[in-house]
Formats: sequence, C-alpha cells, structure tokens
Amino acid sequence: MDVYRKELIVSKDDLDDLNHVNNVRYVQWIQDISKEHWQHKAPNELQEEVIWVVLSHHIEYKSAAFLNDPIVMTTFIKTSTGAKSTRIVEMIHGKTQKVLVLARTEWCLLNSKTNRPIRVSDKLKDIFL
Repeated sequence: MDVYRKELIVSKDDLDDLNHVNNVRYVQWIQDISKEHWQHKAPNELQEEVIWVVLSHHIEYKSAAFLNDPIVMTTFIKTSTGAKSTRIVEMIHGKTQKVLVLARTEWCLLNSKTNRPIRVSDKLKDIFL
C-alpha cells in the first residue's frame, strides 16, 4: 500500500464561527491530498487518459483543530474493484497525535475523453496498492 503524507498548519482562513477548523475545509483538504497523491504517483500519460470523480464521502470528525495547530494528513487506496476505488484520509494533530478526522471516499475512474466509467487496470493498482 502506497501512503502519501502531507503536513499543514491551521490558518485563520480555515476557521469557522466557533474558531475551529470548518468542516468544509476538511472536505477541501481531503480533495486536495487525494489529488496531490494521484499527481505525485501516476505517470503523466495515465493522468491524461483518465479522471476521478467522487461518488461518496464518509467523514468522522473525532476532535477539533484550532488556529496554528499542526495537522499531519495521510492517504492511501484501501480497495479497488471494477471502476471504483476507496481512498482513506486520516488527519492527526501533529503534537498531541490525537485523531482529528477519518474519511473514506469512494471514487469512480472515468475515461477522460468519453467521461464513461472504466475498470481500474492492474497497472494502476500496482502503482497505488
């Protein structure tokens, strides 16, 4: 399993009216790290041939994060079957190691020219699983 890691520091723009990280920001971070992992690992020709779309997000908010908190995010592909892949994203407080967010997103692989679902190839599985 290929795990991708990223660190960030919570900024004022990340906060909601309660002064903790806005739930919408967590969703954006889930999208961002997923895209970065894909772009980092997939060959350019593969990135031109296919695109990923979200089918569903399941997010568990375990603990709040606040201004200037360090967050360590990790992501990996848990399973791939047919045209679907399940990606896990975990967010941990960088100092306390407290789990902040656990997310499971189901993605569908599409042909970039036809926008029709295609099976996840063994070549692609070999890169990420």
